Amino acid sequence: TTDTSICIYLAVCTFLKVEPQLHHIKMDDYGVWEIFLPNNADGSSAIPHGSRVKIRMDTPSGVKDSISAWIKFSVQAPGEIPFNGIYYDPPEEEKYVFQHPQPKRPESLRIYESHIGMSSPEPKINSYANFRDEVLPRIKRLGYNAVQIMAIQEHSYYASFGYHVTNFFAPSSRFGTPEDLKSLIDRAHELGLLVLMDIVHSHSSNNTLDGLNGFDGTDTHYFHGGPRGHHWMWDSRLFNYGSWEVLRFLLSNARWWLEEYKFDGFRFDGVTSMMYTHHGLQMTFTGNYGEYFGFATDVDAVVYLMLVNDLIHGLYPDAVSIGEDVSGMPTFCIPVPDGGVGFDYRLHMAVADKWIELLKQSDESWKMGDIVHTLTNRRWLEKCVTYAESHDQALVGDKTIAFWLMDKDMYDFMALDRPSTPRIDRGIALHKMIRLVTMGLGGEGYLNFMGNEFGHPEWIDFPRGPQTLPTGKVLPGNNNSYDKCRRRFDLGDADFLRYRGMQEFDQAMQHLEEKYGFMTSEHQYVSRKHEEDKVIIFERGDLVFVFNFHWSNSFFDYRVGCSKPGKYKLDSV
Repeated sequence: TTDTSICIYLAVCTFLKVEPQLHHIKMDDYGVWEIFLPNNADGSSAIPHGSRVKIRMDTPSGVKDSISAWIKFSVQAPGEIPFNGIYYDPPEEEKYVFQHPQPKRPESLRIYESHIGMSSPEPKINSYANFRDEVLPRIKRLGYNAVQIMAIQEHSYYASFGYHVTNFFAPSSRFGTPEDLKSLIDRAHELGLLVLMDIVHSHSSNNTLDGLNGFDGTDTHYFHGGPRGHHWMWDSRLFNYGSWEVLRFLLSNARWWLEEYKFDGFRFDGVTSMMYTHHGLQMTFTGNYGEYFGFATDVDAVVYLMLVNDLIHGLYPDAVSIGEDVSGMPTFCIPVPDGGVGFDYRLHMAVADKWIELLKQSDESWKMGDIVHTLTNRRWLEKCVTYAESHDQALVGDKTIAFWLMDKDMYDFMALDRPSTPRIDRGIALHKMIRLVTMGLGGEGYLNFMGNEFGHPEWIDFPRGPQTLPTGKVLPGNNNSYDKCRRRFDLGDADFLRYRGMQEFDQAMQHLEEKYGFMTSEHQYVSRKHEEDKVIIFERGDLVFVFNFHWSNSFFDYRVGCSKPGKYKLDSV
């Protein structure tokens, strides 16, 4: 702000004092408020490490306390609701020093989507340290070459899945310290895994006590004013990408995570919401260019996406940039110097929706041509990360593929010492086939949400109490239970359960792609989509894939055409 009627202070509260010590902050000629505090006489920092800090603004309308927008760490004290900004500057001997170089970007990405807090089999919030020691080796063993971590940016509401960010530069303190996160990333690099961050620049939490909302007492400091600054479905604030200071804030944020924590790239959340003033809601995109380049296009937001991708690739050419867009925006994955938005990959989101649509139908209704069209419907030379299901399909109110297929039979018939049921047999077979055909034909990268590789039962439900909506409707909570906010890795590891075989199949898929690199092969040819036989046959790289989706028929001596003559090794699954 450049309002000279406002007085701004840095409020510091050490562990030894209850009342904060105020330091007056001055505005420079460019409207930037700054303060310099020299070290103490003994050389120690003027602000002790771990002190609570906040910005206090004395405005004509009253005193307003806010957490610094650039705070590097924030915590929630026991018994308190808002988070507190923490001055984080540990002594040199406590700072983590990276030991391992960042891996080179692989030709094809096989991404393990994960959430630190729910990554334990126990009903609790897991830690960076435990994820480093227990989960990273599992990811490596399963054959994935990248881990995508959700909910890193601090978010005061745990059940938001990390998407209502309050402190953009602070790693979530629920899971540990910034040094713990650095240790996790370094260990992943030692294992040869890329670490991608699920970054949220599409919107912000509407919290005023510990977020950016109302930072200076107005609703326009970082955001659009009026209705345009509020996302009616997400109940969050929307950035004004036409503001120089907002651009500086978000661009600095992306660079911060790359440089300070050595993330290898980002998955940008909610890009469709950014690029259009209607946010892609209640819209059906048909491919008409007027839908992409018209009055509904938020030009400032698209320019920001170009800027951030140019920054990422300019500083770190090997960094990965993935955009979550459902609209099919042209030029999305064209480099910025060539006039594009600059992403490396688009998330192929229609595939997961198609599988859920089909699972609601009878087997006889499945159309092979429809499946192939959905898997291959992407722009020429535009790389896509595909998935059969992600965290979205696992949330409460939805179902995972395994649960759609096997439902309550999963509770009683997954033990190998008990007879199976037709529903279990069909479910396990289709679970494998759906994942393999998705990887085989759907894109140049593949993503799986943790636990779904072995058909994790049930759904994700974060601990929560009753919630009152703006309409006055009250949503019941779950007594703040963590029972369904965890990952039962023990099920996939148990050799007496059928989950083990599903996990081993997924592992074999990853190692098959690692060996043959078929996802990034230029050779892709679909030779058969037989509606009566329910058969799909295609070539990808040096492999020939044959899928029989018929609910009852097996075929013998089935003739399969191949474009390359020679001997082929048969491997049935």
